[in-house]
Amino acid sequence: MTQWEVWRQDDNGNEYRLAVHPDRIAALAQLMVLESGVPHKQLYRVAGPSGPVCRTNRDLYRRVLAEGRRMTERGRTLDEFLRGWWQVARPLAGRARLDLDEVAAMLVAAGSVEPPPIRPEWRSTSFEWLTVEPRRYVDWQSIVRCQIADLADFADQGPLPPYAGLGLDAPRPGGQRRCIGVRWYNFDPASYLECGLAGALGGWDPDDDVRVELPGPLVPLRPEPGPEEVPVETLTWDDLAEFAVCGQEYE
Repeated sequence: MTQWEVWRQDDNGNEYRLAVHPDRIAALAQLMVLESGVPHKQLYRVAGPSGPVCRTNRDLYRRVLAEGRRMTERGRTLDEFLRGWWQVARPLAGRARLDLDEVAAMLVAAGSVEPPPIRPEWRSTSFEWLTVEPRRYVDWQSIVRCQIADLADFADQGPLPPYAGLGLDAPRPGGQRRCIGVRWYNFDPASYLECGLAGALGGWDPDDDVRVELPGPLVPLRPEPGPEEVPVETLTWDDLAEFAVCGQEYE
């Protein structure tokens, strides 16, 4: 059976095997959780076949769909997921591209890492400076911070109304918020992740019992990549920004 091992190297160069996983994404997720904590001198690595498990948008969709459902079933809130996503992504800020396994692992890690507290300045920032077409890690980061701040503002207003899934105006829309999204439709990890993938990359299938293709003449307000399975090698922070926006406002 193929295995992936997580190893730690201490300050003296000695290596210790921490865990063995039957899945590359699970091993990468553990490594990301370890690297996202307090800065340290230890080094972590994953040993095992380097080829990606996820090779298409469909592969990634299925993994993320299942993980989102597990998070929601375990009681992970969307706010906790987003704060965890921000946490585990920081060590990857210098990377221009991530393969699909790394993207899946980042989302898995975000569902298990201890989420950091929200920083007060996130709730006082207008985000009006953010460009309409985010391209860099800092742009993705700002979108996620804005979403965290929105959720905190919603929480201050009390329980969400029963019709929240039909759409709520963002509590802090700002003047240049088109790239962030001015409406909210998804308020738990399962729907946020599913809609994020479906809206940004497609890869869903009617047999998933989540969504169906629209009949012929109808055109969605936001064009959807669709259910077609296509090869995808890597994603950029621009792609992940689109993922985050679709997670918020895609239906």
